[in-house]
Amino acid sequence: MSKPSIPKGTRDFTPAEMAKRNYIFDTIRSVYALYGFKQIETPAMETLQTLLGKYGEEGDKLLFRVLNSGDYLTKVSDEQLAERNSLALSSKICEKGLRYDLTVPFARFVVMHRDEIQLPFKRYQIQTVWRADRPQKGRYREFYQCDADIVGSDSLLNEVELVQIMDTVFQRLGIRVQIKINNRKLLSGIAEIVGEAEKIVDITVAIDKLDKIGLDKVNEELRADGISEEAIAKLQPVITLSGSNEEKLKVMEDFLASSEVGMKGIEELRFILNAASQVDLKNELQLDLTLARGLNYYTGAIFEVKALDTPMGSITGGGRYDNLTGIFGMPGISGVGISFGADRIYDVLNTLDLYPKEITTDTQLLFINFGEKETCYCLPVVAKARQNGIRTEMFPDAAKMKKQMAYANANAIPYVALAGDDEIQKGVVTLKNMETGEQKQVTPEQLIEIVKG
Repeated sequence: MSKPSIPKGTRDFTPAEMAKRNYIFDTIRSVYALYGFKQIETPAMETLQTLLGKYGEEGDKLLFRVLNSGDYLTKVSDEQLAERNSLALSSKICEKGLRYDLTVPFARFVVMHRDEIQLPFKRYQIQTVWRADRPQKGRYREFYQCDADIVGSDSLLNEVELVQIMDTVFQRLGIRVQIKINNRKLLSGIAEIVGEAEKIVDITVAIDKLDKIGLDKVNEELRADGISEEAIAKLQPVITLSGSNEEKLKVMEDFLASSEVGMKGIEELRFILNAASQVDLKNELQLDLTLARGLNYYTGAIFEVKALDTPMGSITGGGRYDNLTGIFGMPGISGVGISFGADRIYDVLNTLDLYPKEITTDTQLLFINFGEKETCYCLPVVAKARQNGIRTEMFPDAAKMKKQMAYANANAIPYVALAGDDEIQKGVVTLKNMETGEQKQVTPEQLIEIVKG
């Protein structure tokens, strides 16, 4: 018989790992709720009609398709089978796919429920997504996304609120971070001013490498991308930009003076940075002109969060997008959102050992089973302990004492209670502290006090 296994790029989580993961999800969930976001869920499967064409050609290839139930080959001719064209075939035999992200299902949700939801609509969603990617360290085929979006409002106060949410979550988790912000309009303005509007992606990708490869190499890369010497010369003050957020904005204001879109970007950034300075952020909010994630869909602010105390990629990201629901025939709805990378946050908390000691949901108290009479005596005490919020187990079998104590040790249960004839006569139980080895006879009330204390 072959050994059991799980698909590549998926994982099992032990009870200890689940306690840690739930700590992350509960923290994010409670902060989202604090800011008035409401939770929704969407199905694991969406129709392929909903999913296809929304993530580009590469994304379409990474969709997990679900075979139609029943005899799925009835609609396929012998000629089509003989052609062995897997894409054409899959469109005949698959009508559904596993969701690739939470954004497209959210857009579909907004369109389908437009009459029930009140705009602006603040939603959060913490669910699994699937991608048929090549599994590698830190990249899985099944993973969680923790998204929050505000749709139906152009107000920049939404961006300020998302900055506060990111700050609050990482403050509660004890992770020191830097929140980076940029604006797509500012990047468009830069490309426009240097006369290379089409090369916005090449320019930002090259600038982004400044820390790693230095100024000369960045300029070499720009040349290799076919950017003119004149444009490269104009770009120098942008590439070497440093100083406070306000100093950077002043330099960019002069640089972009003749670009309408660029100046709009500066105006938006200044509003967000000024408002954020009023709300006592615990982590630094830094303007970073090299931040260029999601250029094909973000239209305004762009966010990214990096952990300061351990090398790790982005652990949260997001931005402002226009026309979320246009793909489903409901144009004109702008939104802004962020997504926490739960798996990377999990790794950061593990690396820095930042989990609080009390997050476990393990058993606190085990009752030893000596047989039917003793069990009948203990059951009301077990019930009372649970009513008082103590996580309690009664060993199910009247096994040897050694086996029951080994169970308590293996599960790190701090207290063991037992009752024999002597305890039953006195109306007490013997409570043993498994760490110190100390044991004494106590009343049910005293037991609850000690274990809770």
